[in-house]
Amino acid sequence: MFRRRSAGATDSTAQDSPGAQSPDDPADIKQPRSPAEAAKGRPTRKRSEAERNRRQPITGSRAPAAPRTPEDKAKARSDRGRKYEAMKRGESWALNPRDRGPTRALARDYIDSKRRVSEYYMYLLIVLLVAVFIRNKALQDYISPLVLVLVVVIIIDAQFIRHGLRKLVSERLPGESTRGLTMYAVMRALQIRRFRVPAPRVQPGEKI
Repeated sequence: MFRRRSAGATDSTAQDSPGAQSPDDPADIKQPRSPAEAAKGRPTRKRSEAERNRRQPITGSRAPAAPRTPEDKAKARSDRGRKYEAMKRGESWALNPRDRGPTRALARDYIDSKRRVSEYYMYLLIVLLVAVFIRNKALQDYISPLVLVLVVVIIIDAQFIRHGLRKLVSERLPGESTRGLTMYAVMRALQIRRFRVPAPRVQPGEKI
C-alpha cells in the first residue's frame, strides 16, 4: 500500500510547491527603466513632491539696510546739489550719459551760439495753452492754424540744424558718429535758454 516516491518525484514535488520560485517568475524579472530615469540615474519624483519643494519659503541672505541718520541724509542732499552744479557747468564726471562726448559738447555749442525760432517754442506753447481755456470763438479759430504753422517751422528749423551740425562735425571731429545727434540738438533748441542743462558756455553770435 505504501510506496516510496522516487527521487524524480520528490524533485518535481519540490518544484511545484508554492514556496519555490521559478526562473520565469515575474517577480524576478526587473522592470525596464524609462529613458528619463535612465538619463537622470534616479526615478522621477512624483508631481506632489516636486510642487512641495517649489513652495518652500525663500529666505534672503541680504542684511537689512541700516537706518539713515539725519547726517547721512544731509550729506546725500549736499552731494546731489554739488553734482547738479557741476553738471550745469558741463564737468564731464557729472554729466548724464546722453550729454557725454565731444560731439554732444559741440552740438550744444552750435545750438547755443545762435538765436532760433524754435527757442521760443515753449513761450508760444504756454500762450496756446492759456488760449485753449479762454471761451472766445474768434480766438479758438486761430489756435489750430497757429499750432500747425508752429510745427512746420520746427520741422524746417530741424532740417537746418541737421545740415549745419553734420557739416560742423565732419570739419571739427572727422570720423565721429553722428547717430542721434540731430534729435539731441533739436531738443536742446526747443528748451528755454536759461533752463538748458548743461548751461550754455557760449553767447548768441559768438563763434565756436
